[in-house]
Amino acid sequence: MTRVILSGARGFLGAYLVGLLKRQYSVIEIVRNKVNNSQKVIDLSCCLNEQSFDWLSNEDVFIHCAARAHIMKEAAADPLTEYRKVNTEGTLRLAEISAKKGVKRFIYISSIKVHGERNHTDNAIDEESQLEPVDPYGISKLEAEIGLREIAQKTGMEVVIIRPPLIYGPGVKANFESMMKWLSKDRPLPLGAVNNRRSLVGIDNLCNFIQVCIEHSKAANETFLISDQDDVSTTELLNRLKNAMNSKSVILPVPTSLMKLGATIVGKGTVAQRLFDNLFVTSDKASRLLGWTPPYTMEEQLQKTADHFLKR
Repeated sequence: MTRVILSGARGFLGAYLVGLLKRQYSVIEIVRNKVNNSQKVIDLSCCLNEQSFDWLSNEDVFIHCAARAHIMKEAAADPLTEYRKVNTEGTLRLAEISAKKGVKRFIYISSIKVHGERNHTDNAIDEESQLEPVDPYGISKLEAEIGLREIAQKTGMEVVIIRPPLIYGPGVKANFESMMKWLSKDRPLPLGAVNNRRSLVGIDNLCNFIQVCIEHSKAANETFLISDQDDVSTTELLNRLKNAMNSKSVILPVPTSLMKLGATIVGKGTVAQRLFDNLFVTSDKASRLLGWTPPYTMEEQLQKTADHFLKR
């Protein structure tokens, strides 16, 4: 029986995924702070001891979700070095040990950010599109991808790389949660004239795809971009969330040019980029090679996300 090793098992994605995996597999959770005997403690920012992984076997699939994620108020003097410690060096050391112990497949949750922050053409980003990360997080993720492919070539361990766009679902934080907080208070939002195109992936669809990648033979040594396959503008996303939450907020059609100017003046240019620029992908490769299509609609997943938020 395939056993699944899951790092980041208490993070947003990992905590959701572990519950689904336990219905089908024996799962070992890797965390930073142990809360039960089914978990093992690993700190990716420290030197990993190979002897600490003697329990790994050649029947295992390793799903690596743990990462140093985006930090809104970065305090590190050299953020790139800190991101590399965990996302690059920690990941590659973990993969090297896994390969030595005979792990058959290593599934790495990367990020759309290896492609940058926006589309540079009218075409959807695919797996062959230009790689141009612009922040320490994206750079560290791309460097890990490069190293993982080298490890796969040298050792024969299968590597699968998944690059999701923005992930949302019950318990989502950051900007997505901020939108729901604003809508829940029935406050007006000046984002009613944003005509961009963004890809998102609901956590249920992402977890379903990860499950496909555990055993599908054609996933070996491949890279995938996936989404809900239902791209939306920022305005449309807000309207869908508004409906899911039964919010009375008014989405005001303030010109995008004014919004961008205002955001730049107050030092929020990066936030504006995420609100107004295009960042959309195609999941054609996942569909063609693995026969995967999203099992859940965006409306279903937004409703689930909104219901969870409103019940807190």
